[in-house]
Amino acid sequence: MSTPPDILRAGYAELVVTDLAAARWFYVDVLGLVVTAERPDALYLRGFEEYLHHSLVLRRGEVPALARLAYRVRGQSQVDAAARYFIGLGLPVRRVPAGTTLGIGDAVRILDPLGFPVEFFYDATHTERFTQRYDLHPGNAITRLDHFNVMVPDVRAGHDHYRRLGFGVSETIEDDLDTLYAAWLYRKQTVHDIALTAGAGPRLHHLAFATAERQQILHTCDVLGALHQESHIERGPGRHGVSNAFYLYLRDPDGHRIEIYTSDYYTGDPDNPTVRWGVDDNRRRSFWGHAVVPSWYTDGSTVLDLDGRPVPVSAPAVDEGRRTGVVVGADGFAVAHESDGSRSLKYGDQV
Repeated sequence: MSTPPDILRAGYAELVVTDLAAARWFYVDVLGLVVTAERPDALYLRGFEEYLHHSLVLRRGEVPALARLAYRVRGQSQVDAAARYFIGLGLPVRRVPAGTTLGIGDAVRILDPLGFPVEFFYDATHTERFTQRYDLHPGNAITRLDHFNVMVPDVRAGHDHYRRLGFGVSETIEDDLDTLYAAWLYRKQTVHDIALTAGAGPRLHHLAFATAERQQILHTCDVLGALHQESHIERGPGRHGVSNAFYLYLRDPDGHRIEIYTSDYYTGDPDNPTVRWGVDDNRRRSFWGHAVVPSWYTDGSTVLDLDGRPVPVSAPAVDEGRRTGVVVGADGFAVAHESDGSRSLKYGDQV
């Protein structure tokens, strides 16, 4: 088997949206992302600290979906390494000429073992970094793309795939039978570039963007409230147990889930320990004990293959019977109660 590519970090994502004007309102007018380029069928956006051409592409289409996740590699030679590695695995691999995606150089796209369309790139157009252009910053300024979170039917298989790619593991959710229900994996020196959570998949759970301060997240809530658009807030604000991050989850006009995220921690030392959460720990989802809404467990974005066709979804591989009363959710579990003869979920609590 060839050596895997040297991945730096989560680079960008491309979402299919049905109404580009509505998407522009949400991502630019409300969240304040910087517009690098605008075309009749697409928007190219970035955060205020980002100097590459974009970290998010919004492309008009008929059905909302994830078109692509992209990782930046350490150099152009590592794009070739990605091609060799995934060809060696027998996976679909396509070379992508420079400019196929505006601002991105020669790249390689694959359909990974989990069913996700993934691009590996290095060359990209540089733009002005607005870190100290405080005269341009809105009160809820987003600094950068932080991570992807995906729903997969077999977390252990996903974990092993990313470990072979050289990712570290910052945190997991496990049980005493060595069942893996969620894993947070990283290449940059933060908690994660990708999170794998148990659920019907492949589906995208969310994309996450970082802010510098908690106040910027709270300001987003105030903006949505002032606009009478608070229905876009799905969950939070709050603090995660896993990752320790302060968070807010939003739904865009097409239903794609976006997290605004700050205050996780450094993972760059080679002996950084993995934090292992038990499924019985009631603080892993919400450090403050907040309930989790049902949509958190059920909803995710459709994933497209390399030809733009929806990837079939499979049920989770986790054996629910291994823990009595436990139902798999997007970040672990909810609890089933049958005291009255019915089966209902008590979200936000644990076994």
